[in-house]
This record gives sequence, C-alpha cells and structure tokens, in this order.
Amino acid sequence: MKPRVILADDHVMVAEGLGRLLGESVDLVACVNDGKQLVEAARKLWPDVIVSDLTMPVMSGLDAMKELKADGSRARFIFLTIHTEPRLAAQALRAGASGYLLKQAAGEELIEAIRTVMDNRTYLTPLITKDVLWTIANPPGDRDSVLTPRQLDVLRLVAQGKRMKEIASELNLSVRTVEDHKAQLLRALGFESTADLVKFAVRQGLVSD
Repeated sequence: MKPRVILADDHVMVAEGLGRLLGESVDLVACVNDGKQLVEAARKLWPDVIVSDLTMPVMSGLDAMKELKADGSRARFIFLTIHTEPRLAAQALRAGASGYLLKQAAGEELIEAIRTVMDNRTYLTPLITKDVLWTIANPPGDRDSVLTPRQLDVLRLVAQGKRMKEIASELNLSVRTVEDHKAQLLRALGFESTADLVKFAVRQGLVSD
C-alpha cells in the first residue's frame, strides 16, 4: 500500500513540482501552503508522512509538527528545506522529526527518505549528516557526550540494528575497527550494553523508537 502523504510548502510551484516528482510512489492526499492549513489537513486526512518546509506563513512547519504530535498524530515528519544549519536540523530531530533533507537534493532522495521513515527509521541527508549528529550529541555545556564524527556514524548504524559486518562495509572499515569504536562509545557514555546505546540514540533523535 502506498504511503499517504501531505506536502506543505508556501511556494505553490514548489509543492506542485514535488507532487509530480513523487508521482506514483505515494498517495498524495493534500498540498497546503502554510502551517495552519497543514494542521487542519492532517487532522482530517490522517497521513502516514508529512513533507514540510520549516519556514511557512501563519505557523512554521516545526510548530505544526509539535501541535500535531501533541494531538497524538503518528504521521512521520520529513522537513524539506533550504536551511543547512546543523542546529536547525538538530532541533527538528529532537522535536520528533523523522527526516531532514535539503531542497537542493530533492529528487530520488526524497523518495528514499519517505521509504526510510515508513520503515520506522530516521533519514538525514548525507550533505549535512556529520555536522548535525555532532550538534545533537554535543549540546552546549555537555562535556560528557563529546563523540567523534566516526563514533557518531557507528552509533547511528548500531541503533538502526545493523550488525558489525554491515557497519564495517557501509563505513569502509574493518570489523575490528567498528568493534573498537563501539567499545569507545560504551566507555565515553558510561553504558554497559548495546541496548543502552540504542536508547541513547533514540533520546538524541538519531533514530525512531
């Protein structure tokens, strides 16, 4: 069954272009132009996925997401935006977004993002992944969770349930090196098990629970 999708963008031509781009990959149930319309449409149509800009008139995409989540909406939010600032992406993920990608990369990547979030995983565009994960794991004043970008890569993949061999292949590392990174993560964060790492990753918004 195709995922039911709502598109939200204050630029009508952008929204229409995205609709054509998604084509037959999804069931496009609505296109709206501001955050208030998005909230109203989502309450009526119960979409599986909402693809929204961050900045829109009347209500931002982020505020619309927070309002819908407070209502109990289970729709997965993907933010599609021009904003490349890691802090904005980190804020969106912490608030409950399932995906974040850039308009300049929209295309096959958007379709991939929708498939990813429908599989209960988080999609973060590779264009800013490392900077965003670093920002998430190292909030100001948090000295206890200073992790390297490579450790963050390993943490994200471990939390997605991938095996050491799969992670090694994806990151072009040896299995031994991946195991070393995982051990360093456990020590740095004061955890004892993989389950603890997964819970931490969920809390940080790296993956969906």
